[in-house]
Amino acid sequence: MSPLGVESFAPRWILHPTDFSPQSDIAFAHALAIALKTRAKLTIIHVAPADTAGREWTDFPAVRQTLERWGLLEAGSPRSSLPSRLGIQVEKVDAASHEPLGAILDYARNHPVELMVLATHGREGLPRWLHRAVAEPLGRRSKTPTLFVPPRARGFVAPDSGHLTLRRVLVPVDRTPDPGPALDVAAGLATTIGVGPGEFALLHVGEESDLPNPVVPLVPSWTWNRAVRQGRIVGEIVAHAEETGADAIVMATEGREGILDALRGSTTEQVIRLAPCPVLAVPSLGQPGER
Repeated sequence: MSPLGVESFAPRWILHPTDFSPQSDIAFAHALAIALKTRAKLTIIHVAPADTAGREWTDFPAVRQTLERWGLLEAGSPRSSLPSRLGIQVEKVDAASHEPLGAILDYARNHPVELMVLATHGREGLPRWLHRAVAEPLGRRSKTPTLFVPPRARGFVAPDSGHLTLRRVLVPVDRTPDPGPALDVAAGLATTIGVGPGEFALLHVGEESDLPNPVVPLVPSWTWNRAVRQGRIVGEIVAHAEETGADAIVMATEGREGILDALRGSTTEQVIRLAPCPVLAVPSLGQPGER
């Protein structure tokens, strides 16, 4: 099994970059719901130039009010109730920088972050600050699985109630990049927050003779199905997700130089831009068969 195996994918430190936009609210709900399930530390980070930084705690997404709305805390509960009652820690970071991408990746590099959760901006794709060129050493790039949440798509966390509906997970597969880590993380996600019985769909776009046959993890009450489609890769992935009602797409990326670098202009970014559901991008860290 890869380093990101089923047993290990229960992220204990989640990073949620926010720009305080309505789009970020839905991503925040996903980050908080996953943190509750894994009893994780949740860091909410906002980056702005020094002359506009200095946000108050109350300017950030309202964690306790959200948990009260979800029926998990009584009204007026103190901050101490988060670790004592729910087993999670929440940290809110206001960072001053003219390079938001660099600041966020720097934070991830210096802390044991295991999952990033952030919003996309509709048909424009990734948030504006992800499109900036950042000429920094490769060591500063994050190799962290990243969940991208479209603002108007079908999420698997209801913002008003925190209700989880993860039952169908689509995993596009090819011979490269190695699908192993994505399969392991998909299985780990289902194990951690899935609502069984559920279904994984392995989708290959291309010739049936080229369909890889990876070893799939066993997840109780979940089944693995395989599908082959012909056509343009991005369009077929999005169409299959729409037709099957996928709750999430889990995709392997060429992550050796950092997942966010790999996404720019890639198949993964194009899927993120058009997806009807959240997309979890997973770095493929080894050669095919190295599991």
